[in-house]
Amino acid sequence: TGLLLENPAFLDGYTGYKNLELLANIRKSATTNAIRSVLQEVGLDPDDRRSFRKYSLGMKQRLGIACALMENPSLILLDEPFNGLDPDGVRLVRDAILKRRASQTTIIVACHDKEELDSLADEIIVMAQGKVTERLTQ
Repeated sequence: TGLLLENPAFLDGYTGYKNLELLANIRKSATTNAIRSVLQEVGLDPDDRRSFRKYSLGMKQRLGIACALMENPSLILLDEPFNGLDPDGVRLVRDAILKRRASQTTIIVACHDKEELDSLADEIIVMAQGKVTERLTQ
């Protein structure tokens, strides 16, 4: 399962690449090429030497999304994936989600932007106070 929680956190003193490499080494589940590729896919430079501490909000969000995607999981859970992203970042993340959707990955997105969900979802479930209030099939 790939997971993005709102406001992703990583080790401040390491680069984005190094943070993903450390996580991938836990399960030996993503190669160097896979890490580099997913970083590029979300618009981050795998050779950027800046530490996570110096990342902008949008860069931190992109790294969190890259982390959720890097192992090619069959289930991806994304909490507010478009927060802090500029228009280019939104486009890149949308494209990454659609690419995985086309490969039959199950993706659950929690998002307040219904228009953004319309372009991504097969089904939208509206909730209020922990209860389903509406189901919309695309």
